[in-house]
Amino acid sequence: MLELDSVTAGYEPRKPVFRGASLTVAPGESVGLLGPSGCGKSTLARVAALLHRPDAGRLVLDGTEITTWRHRAPRERRTAVGVVFQQPRTAADPRLTLADLIAEPLRATGRKNEAAARVAELAPAVGLTPELLTRRPHAVSDGQLQRACLARALTLRPRWLVCDEMTAMLDASTTAALVAAVETYRQETGAGLLAVGHDRVLLDRWCDRTVEWRDCLPPEETP
Repeated sequence: MLELDSVTAGYEPRKPVFRGASLTVAPGESVGLLGPSGCGKSTLARVAALLHRPDAGRLVLDGTEITTWRHRAPRERRTAVGVVFQQPRTAADPRLTLADLIAEPLRATGRKNEAAARVAELAPAVGLTPELLTRRPHAVSDGQLQRACLARALTLRPRWLVCDEMTAMLDASTTAALVAAVETYRQETGAGLLAVGHDRVLLDRWCDRTVEWRDCLPPEETP
């Protein structure tokens, strides 16, 4: 279970973006989190991905309460969650080829000997050709780069996926391809999914259930 319980979080002391947000995702479940821009849903997604320490509340992952965040979290916790962000250009190292970008998590965890085989497995799954794998981010489209970022998120076979506005900047065909790649991975592995967005039609079609942001908040904090 991925459980966010009464989470308060922000980026400035005593100025939280939101207070008391709660949300759960069961193993194998896909949950859409729907809300307008600027409401705080992306910050909650970062908490769920162990990338942002909350000011208050709890994150429980696979039955264990998380007490350390980012690089201080144990490797088995960090690698349990794969993340895809909205803007691939800010999430990708411009010096790396797409192949190296996908393999980055393996190198970071001392498993670079597995990189070639894993890249070869993931590239066709997300729609990347061998020729594209040799290019750097500046030489590919946003959609192609986001395909590589999705592959990177899947490289370590996470049990949970957090997709934060993953398709917001993409055309309909690329959106469909990325959603299909996520769903194929989930069917094969039983991974749970938190998909954050503002497109109700997409989330309703993609996810088992869609939760509105206001329903995550206690009544006194609901806009």
